[in-house]
Order: sequence, then C-alpha cells, then structure tokens
Amino acid sequence: MNYRNINYQKELDKLIDVIQKEGRVPTLLLHSCCAPCSSYVLEYLSEYFEITVFYYNPNIFPESEYTKRLLEQQTLIGDMHFKNPVSFLAGNYDKEKFYEMAAGMEHLKEGGARCFKCYELRLTEAAEMAVKGGFDYFTTTLSISPLKNAEKLNSIGTKIASRYGVKYLQSDFKKKNGYKRSIELSKEYGLYRQDYCGCEFSR
Repeated sequence: MNYRNINYQKELDKLIDVIQKEGRVPTLLLHSCCAPCSSYVLEYLSEYFEITVFYYNPNIFPESEYTKRLLEQQTLIGDMHFKNPVSFLAGNYDKEKFYEMAAGMEHLKEGGARCFKCYELRLTEAAEMAVKGGFDYFTTTLSISPLKNAEKLNSIGTKIASRYGVKYLQSDFKKKNGYKRSIELSKEYGLYRQDYCGCEFSR
C-alpha cells in the first residue's frame, strides 16, 4: 500500500461518520507519549470512542522524567470532561527493552530509523494490550507532533494490527489544527511541556 497518498484525516472522518450512523461507541486503546500531545486527541476522539489511555514509553530518560509525564497524564484525565468514559492504564517501564532496540543506532539523528523502531516497539505493546483487553481499535497520539512522521506511524501501526488481529485507527492528529489546539489546552490545564521527545539520544 502506498501510504504517501492517503489522507489519514479523511479516512478517520469516514470511519467516525460510519460509527455515528450505526449509533456505536467503540472502545479505543490510545497509546500516549505525554499529556500535552494527548490533550487534543482526547478532546476530539472522546466524542466518538470510549478511551483507555495507555502510557507506555520505555524510551523516556531519565526515570524522573518518565514519572513526571506519567503523573501529568493521570492529572489531565482527571481534570478534563468527556462525553464518553476515559480511563488510564500504565505500561511497564521497560527501559532495557528500549536500549536493546536502539543498539547500534544511538548516533542517528532524531526522526530516522531509531525513531521508527521506537514507534514499532511502543505500538506493538499497545496492540498486545488491545488484544488482551478486547478493544475495538488501538492508535497513538504520536502523529500530533510536527516532528513525527505520520506516514511511518500509520504504516507501522497497520502492519502490527494485521499481525495481532486488531484494528488500527489511522490518523494524523496534526490536521484540523490539532497541534495548535494541543498548545492551547496545555496552557488551559497548566501542563508541563517537555523540550525533547523523551529518549536520552533526543535530549
């Protein structure tokens, strides 16, 4: 499939239209990298899905930063108001798994092969949790960042979905001014906005 020619927002719009016509509220496991990135995604998708936010980020360094982001995520969920239920699930802090994955790629620039493997690591864990929890869909907040490659994320997510037999919600949350809205919501809720992606190499 040529992911370059797909308008992910239009695909998501079409799916939401079908869901609404059918009167369904599917369950969604939403992998989140941090509270600021999740803010707009939660505001948007909680209108149509029952969401469990899955915080799984073994790439984050140091551990104090990991914990800070985890707590910020929980606080945001508690502070926001949603049409449909939103709950929280913390994954394991598998930092050894991240370093094994990154071995030999430590020198690469951000946004390249190491990052793509990191997407895959986190989305694979999300797919496994989605299957265990019987979720209708899984996806990630990562595409909201202007520094993240939506084509790669959707390509990786879709391949993992077919491997695990669970649907991946294709998206590009930068669209519809998603990134701009996440900055507004971060200010509104007084969120801590980090100045690096998360791993020691991006820092």
